Amino acid sequence: RAMRFGMFIHWGPISLRGTEIGWSRGNQVPFEEYDQLYQEFNPVLFDASAWVRAAKGAGMKYIILVTKHHDGFALWDSQFSDYDIMAGPFKRDVVRELADECARQGLLFGTYYSILDWYHPDYPVKLQQQNKQIVKENAAMSRYIIMMKGQLTELVKSYGTRILWFDGEWEEPWTHEMGMDLYAFLRGLDWTLLINNRIDKGREGMDGFSRGAQYAGDFETPEQRVGEFNILTPWETNMTICQQWAWKPNDTLKTTRECIHTLLQTVGRDGNFLLNISPMLDGRIEQRQLDRLHEIGEWLSTYGETVYGTRGGPIPPQEWGVTTHKGKTVYLHILHRPDGSIILPNVRIVNAETYPDGRSIVVTYKAAGSEIKVPEDQADATDWVIKAEME
Repeated sequence: RAMRFGMFIHWGPISLRGTEIGWSRGNQVPFEEYDQLYQEFNPVLFDASAWVRAAKGAGMKYIILVTKHHDGFALWDSQFSDYDIMAGPFKRDVVRELADECARQGLLFGTYYSILDWYHPDYPVKLQQQNKQIVKENAAMSRYIIMMKGQLTELVKSYGTRILWFDGEWEEPWTHEMGMDLYAFLRGLDWTLLINNRIDKGREGMDGFSRGAQYAGDFETPEQRVGEFNILTPWETNMTICQQWAWKPNDTLKTTRECIHTLLQTVGRDGNFLLNISPMLDGRIEQRQLDRLHEIGEWLSTYGETVYGTRGGPIPPQEWGVTTHKGKTVYLHILHRPDGSIILPNVRIVNAETYPDGRSIVVTYKAAGSEIKVPEDQADATDWVIKAEME
């Protein structure tokens, strides 16, 4: 939670076609073609150190790598599957190289793992297309779970993953009982793991929150949207830097302002922000994504104090923006310039100044709360910050 900002990475053989990972199998790309792409996948310009440097330069504190998506292809040398990175021409263990590089550069390393697997013969569903499932004959979830536990043991014990980020739990073959069993199994491997709520069946769609204490998972996962204001349950918004999760040529890129505002709207609601990048077919991150990450990092190099190690609130999100705080120090992130002044309900401010330049700001007290007057010369910047002390 104190880290607040991480990098999500969706990448694999499907980057050769520029369509969505997993979901385009059988839709835009025929099964037979999709499942053979690994034989062409040879990303000779992959450089784990460059990926980690890009994350650090953006001010990110951890990385979550998609190690196996719904298409079943594993980016590591798995002893439980022949459908992995070592079966193609590249023959380099991507997960090993990235895990080792995160350790060298001081970032926390985590792995995404899809519970559903439309490729594996023992997972009962072939795909979900227009709400229609094709069921595989002779599949057996009991055998599939043995394989899955074997692969997850590899990721925890051999690759040192600190976060397990599950997905694909929504299909019928996976049950609540299976989720609870897998959670207990993983806790037995390493009790310090962080495991998201998608290991179980409680998540309510893209809103991402599990409603009910009976479900397993340590944090909630809103997708492609900012989560609700919630200071009781740890949560993390996951969102794309473009539109598609996997690389797509000329995909629409979010602006720097959009990315920073989403980060602040998330942290101000007490969540973490996991921003997805999508490397190209040759292993490089495209320059425009690198430029965007650098711009976010430049902003955080000045304003990181107001993000890292803070909690959301204490004031819920307002029309003008959000607040974060450390103890009695409150940071007002003014994302939309108000007319005149800002009222901070139910909070008494004893001192306020602009951040980081330290210009004093007038505070008056009214029945509704503390009123802070917005200086007339304040430009409509990406984010205007006021640092205030609460009584």
